[in-house]
Amino acid sequence: MSEQDPSQNNPADAPVDPLFTHPASPFIQTEVPTPVAYASPPTPTPPAAIYSTWITYRAQFEFGLATLAYLMVLVGSVTVVQANPEADWRYYVALLPVAPAGFVIWLFVRALSRLDDIQRRIQMQAFGFSLGATALITFGYGFLEGAGMPHLSWTYILPLMALLWGAGTAIFTWRNR
Repeated sequence: MSEQDPSQNNPADAPVDPLFTHPASPFIQTEVPTPVAYASPPTPTPPAAIYSTWITYRAQFEFGLATLAYLMVLVGSVTVVQANPEADWRYYVALLPVAPAGFVIWLFVRALSRLDDIQRRIQMQAFGFSLGATALITFGYGFLEGAGMPHLSWTYILPLMALLWGAGTAIFTWRNR
């Protein structure tokens, strides 16, 4: 058989060291717990900048409010002028809608200045097309009026210009894509 002591082979026979025999002794080095085998969480990516609705759609809100102001002043001035056809101040009241319309023009120019170079070029080409085509159409219709066509009000010129500007924007955007 073997020459080893049978008491050393069996771990159950070894003396047990009680837990209270080594109370917080400064001479015994405590062991750090073993690290957990999980990876550290990923660093969070910074969230995308969230803009409020006001900042995102500021130009549209301002344009809409200016247009609403124009319509309110227009309806009010037309009502007052029609109710007082003989008043001396009716001309001043009739000019009141020009103020909000001027604000709309200022908003439009400011919005154009904030565009990038390509969009600014597209808008300028479209506006030039609109201006030239409107001039050509109204000049040609002036000759037709001399030949007997009915007279049209000047209020049709701005909607015609806006329609041609939209068409020019579509054409020049398609050309520059």
